[in-house]
Amino acid sequence: MKITLKDGSVKEYASPMSAYDIARDISEGLARNTYAVEIDGERMDFRTVIDKDCTLNILTADDKGGLATLRHTASHVLAQALKRLYPGIQLAIGPSIDDGFYYDVDYKDPITEEDLEKIEAEMKKIVKEDLKLERFEMERQAAIDYFKEQNEPYKVELVQDLPEDAKISFYKQGEFTDLCAGPHIMSTKGVKAFKLMKLAGAYWRGNEHNKMLTRIYGTAFPKQSQLDDYLFMIEEAKKRDHRKIGKEMKLFMFADEGPGFPFFLPNGMILRNELMKYWREVHYRNGYQEIETPVMLNQSLWITSGHWDHYGENMYTSQIDEETFCLKPMNCPGSILVYKSQPRSYRELPLRFAEVGLVHRHEKSGALHGLMRVRAFHQDDAHEFIAMDQVEDEVRHIVRIVDEVYNKLEFTYHIELSTMPEDHMGSDEDWEKATNGLKDALEHMGLDYEINEGDGAFYGPKIDFHVEDCLGRTWQ
Repeated sequence: MKITLKDGSVKEYASPMSAYDIARDISEGLARNTYAVEIDGERMDFRTVIDKDCTLNILTADDKGGLATLRHTASHVLAQALKRLYPGIQLAIGPSIDDGFYYDVDYKDPITEEDLEKIEAEMKKIVKEDLKLERFEMERQAAIDYFKEQNEPYKVELVQDLPEDAKISFYKQGEFTDLCAGPHIMSTKGVKAFKLMKLAGAYWRGNEHNKMLTRIYGTAFPKQSQLDDYLFMIEEAKKRDHRKIGKEMKLFMFADEGPGFPFFLPNGMILRNELMKYWREVHYRNGYQEIETPVMLNQSLWITSGHWDHYGENMYTSQIDEETFCLKPMNCPGSILVYKSQPRSYRELPLRFAEVGLVHRHEKSGALHGLMRVRAFHQDDAHEFIAMDQVEDEVRHIVRIVDEVYNKLEFTYHIELSTMPEDHMGSDEDWEKATNGLKDALEHMGLDYEINEGDGAFYGPKIDFHVEDCLGRTWQ
């Protein structure tokens, strides 16, 4: 079989081999630092046996998927510690996330911040025990019976949602077994540097009608020095938390009468107006025409645009003259109405409209966070009307503007291209043309980007800029 590696080189083997053994054949050091692999683009356990031609990407802690695998294993160590310390605790889900991991649990007594030190100590014992993580499968009904016997109702519900003929994968470490698709590192010993960060409430499956669970957040790194650097950065960021600074400098406020709806104070308006001056200078210089569209529009428009079917649960509505109107969660349909307001010629293309429009979105109360997650905000939006053969040039034009503004504000970023989701509008052919246009533009500019399969907006593929500021805070 032929194994094509990330650098394009090819390794040939006469019989099936595990991904780990292939990594070891390349380098013992590489094998020691391997956390997971991608086989034909799918992230998998590096114990996976390969028996056919494929592409193989070996993931270390320097890769996003490798670090996620380490953190996912850390979440299992957390769950095992909780089961030891709190008999009868019920486990929900425990994934890795961008900056660490968490586990949602249900227990008869409250778990408090003071308990985190005790839980960490038990986790360290589990790491020292060097427990091997072993993958195995069960038939669906056997998995349901197993979790019923273990008094794990949340796991039962997860398994019951799977197809009748599904084979369910598990990972076992010592006395602890968990429902999990993986992948995981080889042993708990690899979880060398970790820290439990905080507690929060989380509704089961994100549904406010379900029970509130306890979410325990943590983070993990390959080395203690990396963890120390991260914790130092977090402490420094707390000193510069925008909520703290906003209050001290009298920039903005919130009131109980409008949770999630910010009030900008006189000092804040000075700052915002200066930013708007810069915004207008950049946009006018780059050929944009500024528009303003209504905050509220008839529901029929949002049905036509697809927002009502795909985003309706996040929209606010009101009755006017016995008709339903919606506060806009996005500026897009209003810009389309501006475009349609008069006959247009291909000679006008590309036609660039820009708007900093006030939008409203219903965010759950538990998700609200200062100005980072609110229910009303001004969104910097541009809508560009172009011919298909202008896609590449226009994307390059937009990326140059983004780069200019982010550099001005001392932001760094990496790029993701998100492709067609399962729930989408439009034909596959149009999606393919649009996606290829975005790819060509990024590649011709020499920009590195990651593919985020199936995570595009319902109305089209998108380029996401994952931004990091000088304090290490990130957002999309």
